[in-house]
Formats: sequence, structure tokens, C-alpha cells
Amino acid sequence: MTNPEVKQTLPVAKDGIGIIAGTFVALLIFGIVYGFFPHPLVFGLMVLVGFLAVFNLFFFRDPNRDIPQNPLAVISPADGRVTQIIAVDEPVYFQKKVQRISIFLSVFNVHVNRSPYSGKIDYFNYKTGKFLAAFKEKASIENEQTVIGISGQNGNRVLFKQIAGLIARRIVCHLREGDTAVAGKRMGLIRYGSRMDVFLPMDASVQVKVGDTVRAGSSVLAVFPAFGGVSVATKTIVDVPNPEPSS
Repeated sequence: MTNPEVKQTLPVAKDGIGIIAGTFVALLIFGIVYGFFPHPLVFGLMVLVGFLAVFNLFFFRDPNRDIPQNPLAVISPADGRVTQIIAVDEPVYFQKKVQRISIFLSVFNVHVNRSPYSGKIDYFNYKTGKFLAAFKEKASIENEQTVIGISGQNGNRVLFKQIAGLIARRIVCHLREGDTAVAGKRMGLIRYGSRMDVFLPMDASVQVKVGDTVRAGSSVLAVFPAFGGVSVATKTIVDVPNPEPSS
């Protein structure tokens, strides 16, 4: 069952309005300058700024989504492609072996992020770091990132990371420790190509596979067992990570 979220009136992310407005103002200024000084260089700069203005309008688009209402469902926090589903040791929040689902966001994906689960934010950490290519295994640990832990009903917990990529240099997160997260609700964004990692207990049943395209707020990544430990979904898919060659 799905339920349309409260519709927003703006078709673009609020966090991108300043950037969009700035590039369109710059385009207007170049247009005025070109009107007085019709030089090829000015025209070229005007075309470049016009491209950036249109691209920013496209990049910061923020469509409404139909949010699944299953309280046991873990919803994708990002648009993109599933690149990994592996078992890893998570030493900070879970402090044990868990499943990690990695989602890669290209510059053509919607970059508004949404909460994957409902519950209390009981862990929050922003870490500065590198800007490695987001698909690299090391990016999950070494790149600049925001890490958020959610504790939901029946003790179910979800940890997820907003990870900056090679081009992404700005992470926006509106959640903080002590806040209440609502599954599917907008909670931030990452600018210009990035990655999202979602960590789940081993008993959560993964509903996606590597190569799948997912949408924030509407695609179900996994389902927790029903109360009492009875599984309500298909078996978990876990791959073994391939070690990267040393460089």
C-alpha cells in the first residue's frame, strides 16, 4: 500500500533555490551586457551560464513520491543504481556484521534524499574526508560523509550514509540526533554525483539486487521480519565484497 506524501508547491528542492536563482541572475546580467557589447566572448559566456542555469534547474528537481506504508519496510533514501549488496563489519553503530546496500547517484539522478525508516535519530556524525570516486569501496570510509542512525519500532535499526563523491562537494542534512525521522520524508541532498550506503541487520530481507534502479521515497530496499521473528519477505541477498587492488 502506498500513500501520496503532502504535495509541495515548488518543483525544485528548497536547498537548491539559491544556486538556481544565482545562475539565472548571472544569465540575465550577461544578456544585458551582450545587448550593449555584442562581442563573441560575451556571447560565449552567456551561453555557458545559460547551460549551467538550465542544468541546475534540472539537477535540483524534486518530484513528489508515493511512499509505501509498510512499517517494516526500509525505503530507498536516494535515487540511483544499486551497485553493491554485501556483508560488512560495522564497528560504530551496530558493532557487528551487517548488510550494506550501496546506491550510486549520477549527476542525472534526483539528488533529494529521504529518510529510509521511521524512528528516533539516535546517532549522528558528520565527517570530513576525501572526495574519491563514489563507486570505490574506500569511499564508504574515507570520503566526506554524514552518518545517521535510526532506531524504530520493535528495536529495528537502520544506519545510512550520505557520501560525497568525486564531483559532489556539499552534503546537506536536516536531521540531527534526537530528531524523529519519518520514512520517505525529505531530509537533505548531496550536490552533483554521490553515493548512499544503507546498513541493515542480517535478518532484514533485501528486496533489490545489484543493477536495480531505485527511487527515493518509493522503492523498498528491504523488509524487517514481522514481530516475533517471522519473515515477511524473500530471502536476503548478500555478496562477498571484492578487495580493491592496492594503488
